[in-house]
Amino acid sequence: MGQKLVLTGMVISAMPVGDYDKRIQILTRERGKITAFVRGARRPNSAFLAASNPFSFGQFEVYEGKSAYTLGKVNISCYFRELASNLQAAYYGFYFLEMAAYYTQENMDGTHFLNLLYITLKALLKPSLDNHLVRRIYELRVLVLLGEYPNVFSCMQCGKKEGLAYFSVWRHGAVCTDCQQGETVLHMDASTLYALQYIITAPLEHLYTFTLSEKVLEQLDGIVSAYIHQYNSHEFKSEDMLGKDW
Repeated sequence: MGQKLVLTGMVISAMPVGDYDKRIQILTRERGKITAFVRGARRPNSAFLAASNPFSFGQFEVYEGKSAYTLGKVNISCYFRELASNLQAAYYGFYFLEMAAYYTQENMDGTHFLNLLYITLKALLKPSLDNHLVRRIYELRVLVLLGEYPNVFSCMQCGKKEGLAYFSVWRHGAVCTDCQQGETVLHMDASTLYALQYIITAPLEHLYTFTLSEKVLEQLDGIVSAYIHQYNSHEFKSEDMLGKDW
């Protein structure tokens, strides 16, 4: 058996292996995304029965192998069980996990991505927050972590910081009133611009502390959606469920 490690992380996917085992992916602070085998996890009396399910957050004692890890012990501090009673929130949660699984890899520092994922799932449990707003905030902050977020602080054409009333997907950011002629752009109010700037720069602990009017959320939704789908060709399976009427 290989080296024993104690990692802080969250189960982001799980699938059955054989009759009673599971193969899980854990997003960890110390090793990024890892794959671990859980012996007997599907037995009714297994100590890993709940701990090997998606959303389980805590400490995982694993043994390192050549191509994967083996789970030895767990100490779960949060299961996010409340998501099970809210189907809409659960599907948003699975979408967030799928994004995390796609954009992370092994042997990276997973601290920032794990922290973002954790507070985002907590935000889904807040009745005062629109889940669709939570989604767009999360997506934009993922782009920040990847270094691929749009510039909404100055005009992409002339560099001016005033009059930023439009967003150009093609130019990767804001465009001022003087430079938008002849371009295919999305209009944005001052409140929408501020919301974009805030989401990109706010400390993590303040990220999910605001709400938006219906009009501003509609503009934010259009901008983030257009930007993501223009520059990311990957199709997330769980995203299909988010278009349903609940």
